[in-house]
Amino acid sequence: MLSTVRSMKHIIKTFIALATCSAAFGQSDTLSNLPVKIHHAEPLFIDLIRDLGARKGEKELNLGWGMEDQKGFVANTGFFEYEFSPVNRLGLEVEVPFSFYKPEFERQDGESAPRNRMEGVKLASQYTFLVAQKYNLSMAIGYIHEFKTHSFYSLRHGSAPLKGHSLNPFFVAAKRWGKRIHSMIYTGPEWEFTSGDRNPEKYFQVNASTHYQLNNGGNLIGVEVNQEYSGWEFATVVRPQVKLMITSNLALGLVTGIPVNLDDHGISFMARIIFEPPKRK
Repeated sequence: MLSTVRSMKHIIKTFIALATCSAAFGQSDTLSNLPVKIHHAEPLFIDLIRDLGARKGEKELNLGWGMEDQKGFVANTGFFEYEFSPVNRLGLEVEVPFSFYKPEFERQDGESAPRNRMEGVKLASQYTFLVAQKYNLSMAIGYIHEFKTHSFYSLRHGSAPLKGHSLNPFFVAAKRWGKRIHSMIYTGPEWEFTSGDRNPEKYFQVNASTHYQLNNGGNLIGVEVNQEYSGWEFATVVRPQVKLMITSNLALGLVTGIPVNLDDHGISFMARIIFEPPKRK
């Protein structure tokens, strides 16, 4: 509990520091009196907290659902995200992910499916510290803190709600090549703490993406490569994806996951609905 309180204090201090930096150092477009912002294609699986170079008042709602084959079980996963920018260049996010499992077939080994759960609550911040319009380049730093919860079964049988938590600072760099080709790298470590364990699980992720923007609006096709390292072991998943604009502020993202070296995981699929509420005038 003490570590949780300390973590919350750390998050609040981080948000305040980033907000102060954003207000002090944000560039402005002299014609529109708005901070300079470069359009970058955002990956659909490991998405950003907010657009790079986010402007004050921007908001976005995301609703997602996916399926994945996991060693004889089908995992149905979903999430709800709310993103917003209280000041220029700073993005904040609250996400609630959940998972439901069922066996693919009648198992003979007696192994039961993982238990259904709300995975937890994620709180995140992201600050764009560089917007180089001349080079179509943006960079940002951020931090994600996830409070992990026990399964619905464990909660019904008296377990405390909080199972553990994870800390994930990250760095993002994105560049647009001409008008239609976009590239991005998202990387950082993660420490996962479980109640009762002294030593956290340690991971390092490297996520790279490339997208091509089609003629009509924000429609995109691209590929995302997600790599996760744990000690000397690593896992790679290639995710072809497409983003379709339904209206000017509503989009549908479709992602397929193809594991390269994961024996216990199969092909996965995810759909993401992206809605940007119009700004108040």
